[in-house]
Amino acid sequence: MKTVTFKTTDSIKLEADVFGADAPGGPLKPVILFIHGGALIMGARNSIRADQLNRYVAAGYVVISIDYRLAPETLLSALVEDVEDAIKWIRSTGKDAFGVDPDRMAVIGHSAGGYLTLVTGHRADPPPKALISFYGYGNIAGDWYGKPDPFYNTFDRITEQQAYSVVGQDELVDGTDPERRQFYLWCRQNGLWPKNVGGCEPIGELDWFIPYSPAENVGETYPPTLLLHGTADTDVPYEQSVHMAERLAEAGVEHEFITIKDGPHGFDHNPDSTTSQQVADAFDHVIEFLNEHV
Repeated sequence: MKTVTFKTTDSIKLEADVFGADAPGGPLKPVILFIHGGALIMGARNSIRADQLNRYVAAGYVVISIDYRLAPETLLSALVEDVEDAIKWIRSTGKDAFGVDPDRMAVIGHSAGGYLTLVTGHRADPPPKALISFYGYGNIAGDWYGKPDPFYNTFDRITEQQAYSVVGQDELVDGTDPERRQFYLWCRQNGLWPKNVGGCEPIGELDWFIPYSPAENVGETYPPTLLLHGTADTDVPYEQSVHMAERLAEAGVEHEFITIKDGPHGFDHNPDSTTSQQVADAFDHVIEFLNEHV
């Protein structure tokens, strides 16, 4: 593993962990850009599961797991810009630096990383060869994020003061402090995620979200897409992937949708006896999908 800086802002460095790269000069390898989850508020680039990383590398891929700035210290437009800049960086330097074929790129992400993965399908130019979204979402201004969430309101109420006590003003890329979850919980309990992550209110400013909503931007150039989602997801509704699959079908985009029956959010983390075989089969198909399209 090698860690490199791919972008520097006025106050922070954004880094990437590169796995499976050979010395330059040999045959070029396909590349996976990996985007971590965490509601765009939490998480870090080192959250990629070791077993999944090993499968990707064993299948012949270079895996590049990236930082992106986190909300609410940095808002959505800049987070998306970070991902776009990572793709440009791989395309401009990947061949000489890591021995990758920049024209053979897939993007994979989980949860919010799955959302950002889907965003690259309409914002990256040219688009990646394939997208794989684990329990991601194609709409960020719907009721599920813009209104109080019944599930999260079964938890103890978080006050605004508690929420803002665990975030700050300075840009950051490492959201692994477990206290940051209080901010996310407060957003979901009050339907404030779009406002506090996007910077705009869906009511009255809905058009602002359109450029950042993959489901509203699926077209004929959108890349082949694999969606994976569990029916028992209490964080990102299963219907988000259902809707995204419908939009892909309407546009004639090659896609597949794997449903994990009774799978929770993060179904690939410590699957139980009900889902373990489904998850194993699904990940086999992830590799097959990559090999077919990348």
